[in-house]
Amino acid sequence: MHQDNVKALFDQQAANYDTQWVKTAPIRNCLHLLLGSLFNGLPQDAHILCVGVGTGEELVYLASKHPGWRFTAVEPSGPMLDRCRQRAATEGVASRCSFHEGYLSSLPASDLYDAATCFLVSQFIMDVSERAKFFDEIAERLKPGGLLASSDLASDVESPEYEVLFHAWLKMMSAADIAPQAVERMRRAYSNDVGVLHPMQVSSIIEAGGFELPVQFFQAGLIHAWVSKRVATDRGDMTT
Repeated sequence: MHQDNVKALFDQQAANYDTQWVKTAPIRNCLHLLLGSLFNGLPQDAHILCVGVGTGEELVYLASKHPGWRFTAVEPSGPMLDRCRQRAATEGVASRCSFHEGYLSSLPASDLYDAATCFLVSQFIMDVSERAKFFDEIAERLKPGGLLASSDLASDVESPEYEVLFHAWLKMMSAADIAPQAVERMRRAYSNDVGVLHPMQVSSIIEAGGFELPVQFFQAGLIHAWVSKRVATDRGDMTT
């Protein structure tokens, strides 16, 4: 799916996005619980980059647990970023956040980050080489050895296992009060507009983007999540 089409889709969904997905909160809660454990060793004044932050679920979770951490939220959809900004203000963490409407490539240069999150974002990049370049852009923003926690829809779509997971996933969407037309749209999108790849291939793409071998730390249905470290060399690409 072209990035402009993805942006337009999320612009349309922003107002009702959190309500639409409220019944799938147990998946996010588990992901965030594990994320918190993986990031627990970061400095007390860590600076976290949240790529494709959406309405700010992971940002608010981490900010609530670590009062000394600062956050940079990057999101191309203005309406989604507005929701993130409102949520951060409601939770009393907005003063520790900066908000960038746009893509990572347009984020002004700054000190390197201690860690980054990128949840359900790279799956919309259909070209494998462009997807690796996307992870390379994240790596350029991280300190050597900096952590990346990322998730994407992933599966071996040619396998019998995928059929089981896919139909269970759609049933879960229906049970979550997702409109039938939206469920059907997901079915078409997973076939044509979303890069659902084998988990090992996604891991290889992350590694090709400048990270050490990613470790899968979470799976719920089609969602897989990995933690990886930026290669521990100073690439000399930004001022530290």
